[in-house]
Amino acid sequence: MTSSNGSWSIKQNKAFEKALAVYDKETTDRWDNVAKAVGGKTPEEVKKHYDVLLEDIKHIEEGQVPIPKYKTSTRQGKRDHKDKNLKL
Repeated sequence: MTSSNGSWSIKQNKAFEKALAVYDKETTDRWDNVAKAVGGKTPEEVKKHYDVLLEDIKHIEEGQVPIPKYKTSTRQGKRDHKDKNLKL
């Protein structure tokens, strides 16, 4: 079974994550099993997807991925301000 393109759906990514938890590195035919669990991907494609995941984790752990700057909502900002004024 081969995939028509290199994209992964949300459903496939979730199945991939779950399959990695079930089929660890000691599992015989790990990538065959993961590919079957994902559906629509070959063992080679799931292995490549895993390798990309490991690279992403490495970059995050090395601090090479900037932390996103999230906007706080006005409501949250007001709550934070009020909480700072509380004294215990």
